[in-house]
Amino acid sequence: MNAAPQSKILIVEDEPTLAAILADYLRNAGFATDHIADGSQAIDAVRRLDPDLVLLDLMLPGRDGIDICRELRGFSEVPVMMVTARVEEIDRLLGLQVGADDYICKPYSPREVVARVQAILRRAGKWKEQNAKAGLEIDAQRHEATLDGKRLDLTPVEFRLLDTLYAHPGRIFSRDQLMNHVYSDYRVVTDRTVDTHVKNLRRKLDQASPERELIHSIYGIGYRFEG
Repeated sequence: MNAAPQSKILIVEDEPTLAAILADYLRNAGFATDHIADGSQAIDAVRRLDPDLVLLDLMLPGRDGIDICRELRGFSEVPVMMVTARVEEIDRLLGLQVGADDYICKPYSPREVVARVQAILRRAGKWKEQNAKAGLEIDAQRHEATLDGKRLDLTPVEFRLLDTLYAHPGRIFSRDQLMNHVYSDYRVVTDRTVDTHVKNLRRKLDQASPERELIHSIYGIGYRFEG
């Protein structure tokens, strides 16, 4: 299924031949594309071009992909797919910890890249509909949440925690990332504090809907929401 014409993909890749192949495949699938080859230009390009998804190579001149993704998550929730020739597990996990939505290892099929891009954008565009069907509704203006029609009695921290996870189903958030979203003053908190908030939130969700597990623990990394 072709993407909507307005969907824009920013390719951050220093191999010109590979970038050109990716751009051709993505354009054939209905995407608009932009390309930069220098990592030091990536943040400015995201701010200027406002893409719908960033294909971000890990090894770049000027600045590496992990560092770019980490800064990107400080001001944007644009979906990011990391592209890497490194297959070591630590690189994969680190990429996910800094806020990447997915990763793919070189060498890869351009068709697979297109399919994953479509899947990420489809997921990002349908989360409200999917979670509404799951019975969860969040009113950010009123700081209220209901599950299966039952109002959840959440503390401000629990509400912001749920709102952050709910807005990005399937994305793995590290504890540090969650606290940066939950505490606007960037106070110092421990992993145990984060786990306690998640435990209390889970308990309240379970009271409203015992048959479902909405917040999942990812061992050694953090948490994700699945509607």
